[in-house]
Amino acid sequence: MLRWASLSVLPGAASSFPNRGGPRFPLFLVHPRRGGGLGEAGRETTRRDGGRSIASSSVRMASGNSLDASPSSVTAHSATINLPSGELVQISGEPGLSSSEFRNVIASALFKQWLKNLRSPSGLLNQGRMSLKQVHIQGVDMFGRGVGFLKFKADVFDNETGKKVPGIVFARGPSVAVLIILESGGEDYVVLTEQVRVPVGRLILELPAGMLDDDGADIVGTAVREVEEETGISLHLSDMVNLTAFLDPSTGCRVFPSPGGCDEEITLFLYRGRVGQEVIAALHGKEMGLREHGELIKVHVVPYQRLWRMTSDAKALTAIALYEMAKREGLLPLPRDERSTQTYKA
Repeated sequence: MLRWASLSVLPGAASSFPNRGGPRFPLFLVHPRRGGGLGEAGRETTRRDGGRSIASSSVRMASGNSLDASPSSVTAHSATINLPSGELVQISGEPGLSSSEFRNVIASALFKQWLKNLRSPSGLLNQGRMSLKQVHIQGVDMFGRGVGFLKFKADVFDNETGKKVPGIVFARGPSVAVLIILESGGEDYVVLTEQVRVPVGRLILELPAGMLDDDGADIVGTAVREVEEETGISLHLSDMVNLTAFLDPSTGCRVFPSPGGCDEEITLFLYRGRVGQEVIAALHGKEMGLREHGELIKVHVVPYQRLWRMTSDAKALTAIALYEMAKREGLLPLPRDERSTQTYKA
């Protein structure tokens, strides 16, 4: 069977995927039922938990610019930091926060990235039109020893009018999602996951997705890992196409699903493959995730032409738009079977 891209899965199933680097098969296979995920909480604890100071007495931006907060300026619920512009910013916390939680927030990648965004070329503080005066930490959810989710209120003022602009922030950091298009029998299908989403009070059909590690370096690797954990499909890094990379550089090549209240920025990838009908049948309805970790995932395979009517997932709808526009303008690389004569037998 002529293939667009090489899809595979590791033999057997293990929650930690210890044999990820082992031999791969040239055929498209899938994990057994419930063969993969660590669970939402387990995966996120692992990602947010790696290698950073828990009680740092200084704040440094990811770019290397120092945001000094001397040990004497940090108390249980109060701190002062210096922006590179020389402005002093007061940081306070709710009385319910512990001293360690407050220090963790100031040292966290989430908070440092938000400060970095303010000073970016398109950032609110970059042109001197606005000023940050105070940040009040309202709540924090810890994933293991690291900060997972963060809620705070920022007092940002328009320097011309002196008015404060809305500044309530739910910080959860960058994430990735993958649009998987599988051609079978002359029709294109998309792989989705159905998950319980308590914040919206309903089940949602959505693209396989997940949060990045604190360093945010291995974006495509995270995307491949999320697909494997949530669907049992093992993709090859070289076959992934970054759809958000087609955006103008001024956008940061990310999409923001809810910029009025959340800092989340998403990198969207495309994967295209060709499989037999037996693979489509095996994937549809497959259950993934570990129920003991509260992760309830069911895989769905739907026709691509009906996708935009079948999901309310902003990731999926945005990926469709980027894919169609990139295809129309000839920006997508050729599928594997149009670049090579390599074949695989089913």
